[in-house]
Amino acid sequence: MQEVSARASRAADSILHQNTATSEIARNAANAARGTNMVVSVLGQVTDAANGTRAAAGTMLTASNSVDASVGNLRDEIESFLSKVVA
Repeated sequence: MQEVSARASRAADSILHQNTATSEIARNAANAARGTNMVVSVLGQVTDAANGTRAAAGTMLTASNSVDASVGNLRDEIESFLSKVVA
């Protein structure tokens, strides 16, 4: 009878340890899921920032092209004026 009781006690201890380990695994999995969600959120913010930067760069390129065209027109006007003054 003592042998049966000892085996039952060891089995109960084993089950308790398994339950504890399973709970720890579940907590770790939940923490990993929360961490993954945070990473996904941050990556979304990075994507939004990159898109904003790309839009701003496009605006700067358009403005730069416009300034370049204006400088070219101004150069032509100055050259035309100077050629008239010299003549």
